[in-house]
Amino acid sequence: MAAQSRGCYSGEGRKPVSRKILILTGDAGDSYETLYAYHRFCEAQWKAVVAAPSRRRLHMVFHDTEPGWETYVERQGFSIEPDVAVTAVAAREFEGVILPGGRAPEYLRNDPSVLSLVREFADHDKCICAIGHGIQVLTAAGLTKGRTVTCHAHVRIEVERTGGTYSHKPAVRDGKMITAQSWRAHPEFYREIFGLLGSAEG
Repeated sequence: MAAQSRGCYSGEGRKPVSRKILILTGDAGDSYETLYAYHRFCEAQWKAVVAAPSRRRLHMVFHDTEPGWETYVERQGFSIEPDVAVTAVAAREFEGVILPGGRAPEYLRNDPSVLSLVREFADHDKCICAIGHGIQVLTAAGLTKGRTVTCHAHVRIEVERTGGTYSHKPAVRDGKMITAQSWRAHPEFYREIFGLLGSAEG
């Protein structure tokens, strides 16, 4: 699919966006979860910034269920152009970070720059959010120990082996960490996020 066109703008007569949220993904990230996050924050008059290991077109995917399969299937999703490389991001400039799922977290968790950045968000007491397989980055960064979280059921073992507690709820908030099982929990996930962060006017 072609690269998805996107852009946050304030619109005539509206306040310019000021608060910023980081969306961290990479190749084979879930395009639906990534674009939903981007547009949801634009709608709330935030500046949403997409970061990836390098600033080039990302080849995204979509995970879905298929009758007769015991696991998810992966389909081609939209391509996305990131705004910035991970190494150029400073956590202090953002209110929080969102880690979409898909297959990208599988390799992002091995990137020292990614792990350093999410730990920086934790050190600055920022909001840290992960959906589905996005939790793999948080477990690799050592941020789930002693926390109650949720995620895709197939990576539950990674949470438990790193000292976290897995919840069966669609979305869970533990302090400033908010997690969800999949895109099907978007309503609960973003209700928790905006309950914590408030709106641009807040």
